[in-house]
Amino acid sequence: MDKIDLPPVGPDDLPLSLLEMGCSGRFELITHPLPKNKPLPPHSTLPHGLPPTCLDLKTEVEKRFLQDPAWLPVHDVDDAFHKFLKISTRDKEVDSLLHCSLSPLHSGLSVVRDPTTGMLLDFTEVLLVDTGLSAKNSLSLQRQPGPPSESLRGSNTNYPFLPAGMEELTLEQIKKKSELEEDIDFAKDLLTVPPGLKAGMDFSDKEAKTTKSAVNLLSLLSTFDDAIDALPEEKEGVSQKEETVKLPRTNSLEDLGIKDSGNSPSQPSANTVSLSEQKKKLQQEGKGDHKKWAIPVDITSPCEDFYKRIPDPAFKYPFELDVFQKQAILRLEAHDSVFVAAHTSAGKTVVAEYAIALSQKHMTRTIYTSPIKALSNQKFRDFKNTFRDVGLLTGDVQLSPESSCLIMTTEILRSMLYNGSEVIRDLEWVIFDEVHYINDAERGVVWEEVLIMLPEHVSIILLSATVPNAVEFSEWIGRIKKRHIYVISTVKRPVPLEHYLYTGNSTKTQKELFLLLDPTGNFLTKGYYTAVDTKKERTSKHAQSFGTKNVSQHNTTASQDRAVWQTLLNYLSQRQQTPVVAFTFSRTRCDENARSLTSLDLTSSIEKSEIHSFLQKSLTRLRGGDRQLPQILLMRDLLKRGIGVHHSGILPILKEIIEMLFSRGLVKVLFATETFAMGVNMPARTVVFDSIRKHDGTGFRNLLPGEYIQMAGRAGRRGLDATGTVIILCKAGVHDMGDLHAMMLGKPTVLQSQFRLTYTMILNLLRVEALRVTDMMRRSFSENHRDTQAHEKRISELRNTVSSLPPLDTEGQLSDILSYYHTITELRITTETLQRAVLESMNGLKALSVGRVVIVNNGQHHNALGVILQVSNDAVNRTFTALIICEKGNEEAAGDDQSNKVLHLIYSTSLFIPEGPCSHTVQKLKLQDVSAITAKTLKVIPERIIDNYNKRQQPRFRLDPPGQAISTATQELLRLAEANPNGITTLDPVNDLHLKGVDVVEGVIRQRVLQDCLKDFHCIHSPTFTEQFARVQERMSVQEELDKLLFLVSDQSLTLLPDYHQRIKVLEALQYVDSTGAVQLKGRVACQISSHELLLTELLFENTLSPLAPEESAALLSCLIFTQNTQINPHLTNTLQEGINQVLNVAQRIGELQRDCGIAQTAEDFVAQFKFGLTEVVYCWARGMPFSEIAQLTDVQEGTIVRCIQRLDEVLKEVRQAARIVGDSVLGSKMERASLAIRRDIVFTASLYTH
Repeated sequence: MDKIDLPPVGPDDLPLSLLEMGCSGRFELITHPLPKNKPLPPHSTLPHGLPPTCLDLKTEVEKRFLQDPAWLPVHDVDDAFHKFLKISTRDKEVDSLLHCSLSPLHSGLSVVRDPTTGMLLDFTEVLLVDTGLSAKNSLSLQRQPGPPSESLRGSNTNYPFLPAGMEELTLEQIKKKSELEEDIDFAKDLLTVPPGLKAGMDFSDKEAKTTKSAVNLLSLLSTFDDAIDALPEEKEGVSQKEETVKLPRTNSLEDLGIKDSGNSPSQPSANTVSLSEQKKKLQQEGKGDHKKWAIPVDITSPCEDFYKRIPDPAFKYPFELDVFQKQAILRLEAHDSVFVAAHTSAGKTVVAEYAIALSQKHMTRTIYTSPIKALSNQKFRDFKNTFRDVGLLTGDVQLSPESSCLIMTTEILRSMLYNGSEVIRDLEWVIFDEVHYINDAERGVVWEEVLIMLPEHVSIILLSATVPNAVEFSEWIGRIKKRHIYVISTVKRPVPLEHYLYTGNSTKTQKELFLLLDPTGNFLTKGYYTAVDTKKERTSKHAQSFGTKNVSQHNTTASQDRAVWQTLLNYLSQRQQTPVVAFTFSRTRCDENARSLTSLDLTSSIEKSEIHSFLQKSLTRLRGGDRQLPQILLMRDLLKRGIGVHHSGILPILKEIIEMLFSRGLVKVLFATETFAMGVNMPARTVVFDSIRKHDGTGFRNLLPGEYIQMAGRAGRRGLDATGTVIILCKAGVHDMGDLHAMMLGKPTVLQSQFRLTYTMILNLLRVEALRVTDMMRRSFSENHRDTQAHEKRISELRNTVSSLPPLDTEGQLSDILSYYHTITELRITTETLQRAVLESMNGLKALSVGRVVIVNNGQHHNALGVILQVSNDAVNRTFTALIICEKGNEEAAGDDQSNKVLHLIYSTSLFIPEGPCSHTVQKLKLQDVSAITAKTLKVIPERIIDNYNKRQQPRFRLDPPGQAISTATQELLRLAEANPNGITTLDPVNDLHLKGVDVVEGVIRQRVLQDCLKDFHCIHSPTFTEQFARVQERMSVQEELDKLLFLVSDQSLTLLPDYHQRIKVLEALQYVDSTGAVQLKGRVACQISSHELLLTELLFENTLSPLAPEESAALLSCLIFTQNTQINPHLTNTLQEGINQVLNVAQRIGELQRDCGIAQTAEDFVAQFKFGLTEVVYCWARGMPFSEIAQLTDVQEGTIVRCIQRLDEVLKEVRQAARIVGDSVLGSKMERASLAIRRDIVFTASLYTH
């Protein structure tokens, strides 16, 4: 066989190739033959790196659970377990017993530097204090930060930071001395002469003499000017004079306390000085009698030197600021808290923006809270455009939470405060927008809680519509926070309003617009009467032709409505008065009005295309099916013609589209409900009121002035309109002039406290020993009337008085003088009560007619007889003019009321008989002066007696003898008194006046018993009785006042205290807290939950949710959120029906327990607040049914369904957290699955504002 000559083997022929292994630099040799003359395939383009490997699960589990001694019980007696131990080898790790967490370092190093060159010289060890503090045991800001995962929301096992104004120490704490303190008697032991000096200091309190040579503090300050006055100067308008009053005069520099420690003016930084100055100022004022925390700022005079005082503002505005804005910014620069109450569209946002800019400059954080989620989203967009570094936290959205400005709803801020979130450390400002929302019955309490819980370093900015009691409210905040609040309120709107009545309803009458209130605030009755006349003329013609008698006042048919709107809107668009907001107080009415305007088209073709493209772009985020929802299709058609509808039934994404189109001026007419005025900052040129009556949940009523102003305030866009137009439609008839006047010119609603105790609040405060619920109650706005400071001052005065009174003599005969005092006081009170009962009864008043003889007891008369001459008509403070006999010389009434206080020491029924000649006086008696009504009457001629007496009061007739009528009456009275010296028969309230009330009968019996008791006392026979009794009386009156004040200052006088005790009883009965008030596991779970905490916790612990599928549990929990009544009965699965019955049983049980513990709500009411109308809807939604089909299952509007499911997601999150605390991981994951099932499609489309 021939040998074949092969060519030498080239590199191509070797069946080898290299494979690069990832980026690790390793190569693998591949040895399979390659096809001839083909280039090598580029192996290195494989995905880099080795294929991922997975550890074998079995070995992992064995290692973790079977061989790790920490997991295995050592003392298990189960024999199977022992067998198992023989098979598996347990590695014992003895070392693991030695591991313990490091204790915190007790010292640190501090650097010593050369003061001139700054060179390092040395290190010294510094002992650290408070190293053991953590979020679990301390309220202090010195505590260590918690784990990063909890830094935003905090944890419900954390303590909150110490709220400002809660630092009041108890007496015990003050009395406890630390080891370093010595007992020094500050009156005697102080040395006044320093060693080596001849003269010393004089510490005695001398009155500073105000002589000419005295150093006036102001003259001193002028030399120290820039050192001390680093605080921006006081606001303008405070005259120099006022300032001098505040500063004390002094004779020596020492008294001034200006320590000359080489503090050259340049040294202290402005900030430190201003803070210490503020503290000093507060202390000085604290010494004053009554400290005013709220300081109204004068904004009438212009702020000339604004740019001089703030040469480098944190935020520059493209327009000139108003005076109120400048004043607010000056206060912010000084780090003061402000309350800005300004008219709508006056520009309150400027203040918020400046605070955010300041905090970015200072590298601190700001929290902006608003009552409504929509408003939060809007502000997020606005601030994001301005500041970039802005985050958003609402129930369902969390965007860049690490930002320096966080926008959130108030509820989230509350939970952050309770849970000790780390964000609070860096917080400089909290901005509360729309503060007048504190009047909201349901959620107002949240504002108060947040305001009370804020720590001391946080300054507060409150923005609100105009409220009448801004100063009172700020005074409250200032008092609980112990800091000044500057109140800045605007005087008038930047764009004045004109208010009209409109009576037109057809093309012929479309110009019937009558001015009712001009921009200066004059109410024009002429306009009103013209409107009435035009309306009447038309109605009467109509009545003549159709013969209708009564035109109903409030209701009009849909076609009439349509005619009115059609006419008005045509008229307004001709006059270029759009955009218009039409406020209608019912959602169905909004929809009907918008739908009925089929022929109205207010947009040009350019605007139409703009609207079309905006809609297309916005709706791309919806899935195909959702874009065809009936509501969206209808709204699409309306929007193209420039008409929009805005109320809670509209889908959130549509609402946002409408708001954005409206603010761009593309929606010309917006039919909206009241919520539009509350939440959304969207001014229009014209506002129209469909009606001035609304249904507030209980019944129909006229709009309140505050509501009217809030809505009418949307008219008039600053910089665009000279005046805003407000139109009130008169559809059926012209509204009553009184109603209109009250509504337009009445005072807006005052801020009122809606504070109430909630179980979450109680549990959150109970889990922290240092905070007491009573502290929270005492600081609430509802307890604002308690002026504890003044009370404390008066208490110390009274205590001094009591200690300085002479001691009582209670020896021998006088031993029972105190009980005598108490008996006679009780008798006096009983008698007074009886008198009141008699005089308030018909029979008593009949008896007290002219001519009736009565017994008079007051400071001047004791058991004197008198006869009634006149009875006043005033039923509240009824007075009786009577002729009374008296001693000669005692005719004049005692001037001061103090004499009335003297108790007649010895109780006696013997009548007064003058010792000398009998005189008389005519006096007006109060009810309490008439101690008894006798059975006698006299014939008198009242007019003559009174005229004669009055005549003889004039100086020139003073010596005339009394007239015939008076003499006769006086003689008669004297005769009666002499005939019955030991007491005259009086009318008995029960037998003679026939008063049969239980109180009266008991009172009469008690009165008799007490009168009999009085005879048995020994002290009345003592010779020194009168002076001793006067002493007792004096001491007792001081003591009584003291007791009363001590009660007012104590927690016992809190209005909500009984409610608190009742709620604690409920919590104890359900084992949320134990008898000592320590929070148990159930209580810890309830802390997690923000609403209906008791019901949810009980359901958790009773395992109601365990047998249900995720979608069923979501459906069941919807009852906690949904509040409307529905007409349609849902079709439910059996397990769901059982679940519902269980929920109702638990609710019934809690309701009954609450009632047994004394809470006013009935069990039925408690159960009735859970509505199951949306259970079927949520169930189907969680199972994946499309939204269009769901909307057909119920009569609830789409927007409400969406809002409900969004809030349900928050509840599911809370339940998930709670399940984790209990350790029920199955339920936790089930809630997560339920949450995922409902978070889809149109319900959870992200807001247009946040993207």
